[in-house]
Amino acid sequence: MTLRPPVEPMLAQAAEVMPPVRPLASGAAYELKYDGYRALVFTPAGPGGRVLLQTRRGALVQSAFPDLVAAAGAQLPHDLVLDGELLVWDSEAGALSFEGLQRRAAARARSASALAAKLPAHFVAFDVLQLDGRELLHLPYVERRARLEALFTDHALTAPWTLCPMTTDPAKAREWLDSWTDVSGVEGIVVKPQTSPYMPGHRGAWTKVRRRDTTEAIIGATTGTLTRPQLLILGRHDQDGRLRTVGRTVPLRTEAARLVAEHLAAAGPGHPWEGVTFAATWGSRDVLDVRLVRPDLVAEISADRAVDRGGVWRHPLRFKRLRLDVSVQDVPRFGEGSAAAAG
Repeated sequence: MTLRPPVEPMLAQAAEVMPPVRPLASGAAYELKYDGYRALVFTPAGPGGRVLLQTRRGALVQSAFPDLVAAAGAQLPHDLVLDGELLVWDSEAGALSFEGLQRRAAARARSASALAAKLPAHFVAFDVLQLDGRELLHLPYVERRARLEALFTDHALTAPWTLCPMTTDPAKAREWLDSWTDVSGVEGIVVKPQTSPYMPGHRGAWTKVRRRDTTEAIIGATTGTLTRPQLLILGRHDQDGRLRTVGRTVPLRTEAARLVAEHLAAAGPGHPWEGVTFAATWGSRDVLDVRLVRPDLVAEISADRAVDRGGVWRHPLRFKRLRLDVSVQDVPRFGEGSAAAAG
């Protein structure tokens, strides 16, 4: 039996910290987690067939990535299925670009080649699901990984193909989580039991741990009411002094909501966000019903490394506490990422 799209990728459950080694008696593998699009690459069974590129949700997007398709035809063997992360390199910025990846994914065939020259695609492979026409899902991770490494060696694969870094040393994995996540496009690690088979659509055997940093932002609006806020809409001032939206929190717990409510005040005329709408979630067209508040309260938050446009977090933030000892002038400027405020 050979695999053909759509194939549901195996998923990872989120965790705050690395799981302890003891329950994973068979040993664990630790891989870098990249901030891109999950994708599967299918090469044809023989000459004349088409290379297919499938997203996590099953859509075929190979027409938007002609550079990757050409590289697959030139470097990859037939009847192969790779699982990995699709990334885009911004040559002008000299860094991985999630916004560039979005532009590439949305491109039509006519503009895809031009975009590919400016924003070349790369594929970080972390699993092989089929090799030489043989489906490998039943094999344990450690054997699939050995075949993946041999594939890169035997075919001398080079860019745009990258073998995902992996270690079995928990101490090295913690070092990666602390230091490698400073690199743009790297957001954490994925922990995988070495004995686990590949289970399409299954979530639970793998664990993803994103690096989270503590930082500050200004409360500019809330959902709910001023006496019972639910979500906080947060901002930071840019270099021109404008309050720019940077993200929203997850729902506040009852005790935190009560504490915040004690210090909130309704916004007066001239609030910088008058007339602004806020999406319910990143990429959503649903709009939040918000109440503008006086932007003079600072919240300490926990944020991951997925940041767009230099200063907007894609994932919800976690409220930790109010910083009544910090003024809005002490909050990092828009575009300063997760740098913590002084004091």
